[in-house]
Amino acid sequence: MATLGDPTPRQRRSLFLRTGLRALVTAMLLVVLYYVLPMKSVLDTHTVLLLVLCLAVFVAVLAWRIRGITRSHYPGLRAIETLAVAVPLYILAFAATYFLTEQADGSYFTQPMTRTGALYFSVTVFSTVGFGDIAPKTDAARLVVTAQMLLDLLLLGFGVRVFVSAVNLGRQRRAQDKPDDSAHAG
Repeated sequence: MATLGDPTPRQRRSLFLRTGLRALVTAMLLVVLYYVLPMKSVLDTHTVLLLVLCLAVFVAVLAWRIRGITRSHYPGLRAIETLAVAVPLYILAFAATYFLTEQADGSYFTQPMTRTGALYFSVTVFSTVGFGDIAPKTDAARLVVTAQMLLDLLLLGFGVRVFVSAVNLGRQRRAQDKPDDSAHAG
């Protein structure tokens, strides 16, 4: 029999479904925004500062969400929701940078960058696949790609460890908050 704080199997399925749906809708919304928002700016100091600001906001939101994971009743689900926002946002920030770079000067990459091409390139760099069909040609482009590769390593290595630790901490807190059922028996 479920205790007062435990969801029934039906409630649990509903919670999983809502979490998955929110994660999917959020990721889809971010991709749609990437395609519809105007990006006509040239790559200059303002654009680079905008990327740095976006990455700073990304880190702040991620820290806030990780704290939320540790305090959640369902830390695993909260982690899934957070990843569904963080990973697409991260990939799309670099895709926008690559696209804007291409808009500023078509000589930065070996192929012209459409929004889809920039997204594709960002995903191949993130996933470490690197097919080689698109490559940076200038030092400036190579520096941005190098920054993404280094941040990818941090996100994939350190980031995964932080998420797993946050979920475990959240589960430990939840277990401590539950009343001891053995005290009520007998």
